[in-house]
Formats: sequence, C-alpha cells, structure tokens
Amino acid sequence: MPLHVLPAPAPALRSVLAALGSPTAVAESRTPALRSVQGPLSAELPLPVHVLDQIVPNGTAPLTRLTGWRFLIRNGDRAVAAADTMLTPDGWAFSHFFEGPYLDSTQRALRQAESLGTSFQPRLLSVPELYMLTLWLHGDPDADAAAGTLQPTDVLVPLAPAPPGIAAHLPHRVAELLPVMTLRLAPAPLLDSPAA
Repeated sequence: MPLHVLPAPAPALRSVLAALGSPTAVAESRTPALRSVQGPLSAELPLPVHVLDQIVPNGTAPLTRLTGWRFLIRNGDRAVAAADTMLTPDGWAFSHFFEGPYLDSTQRALRQAESLGTSFQPRLLSVPELYMLTLWLHGDPDADAAAGTLQPTDVLVPLAPAPPGIAAHLPHRVAELLPVMTLRLAPAPLLDSPAA
C-alpha cells in the first residue's frame, strides 16, 4: 500500500524553495552534487523529523519531539541532496543542505516500506544517544505529524550506517527494537578488582 506522506508546513517548504533559488545558499552548501547539477531542482517527499531524547526501558510509550522537516532535493528523477528545516521562534526556517549515506539509505527504506502492504505515515526518528537515524513508519497514517508518541506496533527501519549490533534496513516493531536499543546503552559490566 502507498505511504501516506503528509504535506510539510507551507513556511518550511517556502524556506527550502527560497534557499534553492538563492545562488549564495547553494554555493555555500557543503554538497558538491547540489552545486554541480544542471537543470531545475525540486523539493519533494517532506518527512517530519522527530528526536527521541531518551530511551527509557520503563514500559511507558517513548515520547519524541518534532524538530524539523526534511525534503529530498531532486534533479529530474534522482535525488541529489536533502534539505532540513528547523523550528525557530519565528516559525519554520531553512537549516542546511546535505548529502551522504543517509540520502540513499532513506530512499531504500522508503521503497522497502511501500512493499510492506500496510498503510503507514513515514517519518524520520533521530536517536542521538546511539547516533542513529531510522525511518519511522507510524501506524496511524492520518495522525498529526507533530504528535510524537511511538506506538509498540509502529515500525522502525534503521538507516545505514546503523550502530553496531543493529542491522540497517531490517524493519522492526518498536516493541522489538527498543529493548535492543536499551541494551546498546547499558554500561559495560565492571570487572572485579584484583585483590591487593
């Protein structure tokens, strides 16, 4: 079934389009591909970006917070970069352009998600504690994009590169992956001190 991609807030999209139209913003970006493309660029596939600030193994639904929207920047039929927006006191504003492994990984995860046979709302979930980014397939396709509760039946697809011990592009239900993430954060056991 198709993914239910929500429209981004109009100011977020406008800020990205303004940056794409600004020779200064494009020239100063750190994306060689974006600076070298010929032809028109478009901002597509807006995904809300949520952050999971703390992985808590206490059985409560983990809360996230919406921190931005990410757009794929296309030149014709291929994605050449991505653009992030952020929420400021004045509303949504362009943050930066970038490229790298998460761009291809996001596209691959989205193709995987479309083949799952269930309607989901795609989001991105950043887990700073693990330096991890996942495609978050929210089970309620019509939910408000700012609503940030991970449901046990939601699906997370870790993007590459994933942290050690967590396979990239292997879809997991939240209820299955959170305990693994918690183990990744557990401190290593202390070795007994040798007797003096």
